[in-house]
Amino acid sequence: MKLFQSLRYLMLAVAAVLFVASCNNDDSPAPVVTVTGVNPTSGPVGSDITIAGTEFGSDTTGVKVTFTGGARAKLKSVAPTAIVATVPSGAKDGPITVQIGTKAAVTSAASFTLGNKSVVEVAGDITANTTWEASKVYLIKGFVYVKDGVTLTIQPGTIIKGATKDQDPAKTDKGGTLIVQPGGKLMAEGTASQPIVFTSSKPAGSRNYGDWGGVVLIGKAPTNRPGATNFEGGITGTTGTYNVPTDNSGSLKYVRIEFGGIALSNTANSEINGLTLYGVGSGTTLDHIQVSYSGDDSYEWFGGTVNAKYLVAYRGWDDDWDTDWGFSGKVQFAVSLRDPEVADQSTSNGFESDNFDPGTPATDANNGLPLTGAVFANVSNFVFSTAPSTANTPKGSGAYGRGMHLRRNTSISIFNSLLVGYPEGLRLDGTTTLANATANNMQLRGIVVANTLTPLAIAGGVTQEQVTTFFSTAAFMNSIVTLADLGTLKLNAKNFDLTAPAFTIGTDSPLLKGAVWTDKGADSFFTKVDYRGAFNATENWVSGWTNFDPQNTNYDK
Repeated sequence: MKLFQSLRYLMLAVAAVLFVASCNNDDSPAPVVTVTGVNPTSGPVGSDITIAGTEFGSDTTGVKVTFTGGARAKLKSVAPTAIVATVPSGAKDGPITVQIGTKAAVTSAASFTLGNKSVVEVAGDITANTTWEASKVYLIKGFVYVKDGVTLTIQPGTIIKGATKDQDPAKTDKGGTLIVQPGGKLMAEGTASQPIVFTSSKPAGSRNYGDWGGVVLIGKAPTNRPGATNFEGGITGTTGTYNVPTDNSGSLKYVRIEFGGIALSNTANSEINGLTLYGVGSGTTLDHIQVSYSGDDSYEWFGGTVNAKYLVAYRGWDDDWDTDWGFSGKVQFAVSLRDPEVADQSTSNGFESDNFDPGTPATDANNGLPLTGAVFANVSNFVFSTAPSTANTPKGSGAYGRGMHLRRNTSISIFNSLLVGYPEGLRLDGTTTLANATANNMQLRGIVVANTLTPLAIAGGVTQEQVTTFFSTAAFMNSIVTLADLGTLKLNAKNFDLTAPAFTIGTDSPLLKGAVWTDKGADSFFTKVDYRGAFNATENWVSGWTNFDPQNTNYDK
């Protein structure tokens, strides 16, 4: 009996312990393995990839990385959130599977594509003359600087990819950006059949605005800013006190820059554009360049004297042609095609031209000189083919603004150009800007403003009568075309087609004549054509080297 009671007490005690233990169990599930990304998403056998995720541990024992087709990868390192593995022989296109010990295997959402070009990662400074070959793909990580006295040469047909912020080796959240410092040179001369392409490191179908930084040239031509002015976007260094108008930062010919233009923070002026030019001199060549899906401005000139011909701004986020800090170069033949559903919170403009913000303070070391006095000719900008909207765009962060926003004492001149589908055509902003116009220093000639809600707008003390008198001067040959009369311009039927546009105009278009040239266009740089806008009826200069579907292009083979 006593034995029975002892056993009974023991069983009750065990039951009590088990009950307490069960009450203390929080039923939290064990951590699971996840795969959140693969980078790069393509490469040849023998190249390295990084698999991002969670709960990988830190020991290679028991870790299996298997490619589609059943080939096992050789592991180089394992960390809790990253596995570095080598693409094995026998790998095929498709997702990658990761198994950690006895835990359930996890397959990547993204597919890996077997490429036939090796991937070369580039980070830090380029300190010796270097050539990038078309037989390889180059992946720029973080800010890459071409140093003073160094030339980076890129062969025709080469693909360069910009890495995302999270791949910055310095852990500073900077997207891959190629920066040519004063005294350095970038020789990127493609051909019509073999353009050089800077693009996103993401796979086809998942690329987006601002995936990486962009291309930045910094030269020794004059700007109107003091010598210790910071560059935008966190770029190392400040402006110098250079005064070399003919400075040479290299040559860009038949070059595409896609999905760059990154916002580095929410702070104003923290962006990098698709192509950014600081004090770039006239010895530099810019010819046949397409900037697509830029997350900020497509092109921005900060001072300098560089000239350019045959530029394309395609589906940018903010402005197309932004001129500041005393830019005094020349540009001819440029076209912009915008997505009506994407604009920036600052309002997206075709031309945005400043001398600098906040104008011309008397205390400035340069007294605001040289004034922004660039000369553009034969530009065509297209946004809305229907009535323009002033509402915030459904896929962007803001609304569209003006075809030309000329402000802050700018003295830019624009000739023989066509601006279609903006809420406002010209906004003349500020009495100093007006003074430059009335003094005949800022010239607008042969301009066609079409399909706008407000063709001529004002700000900064300018009156409606003043802007109307200036723009409508008979000798200037400017004109306003309503939406109802847009068809009279005889634009191409595919002019506004976002995936396969065509820009040559009808043989009976009134745009084929009426060009105006003054002393501002007397320079031999300009081809003195008779037509207005970037195209005539026969010369399609975007043919062969541009790409209007970079989202779906396979750059890995």
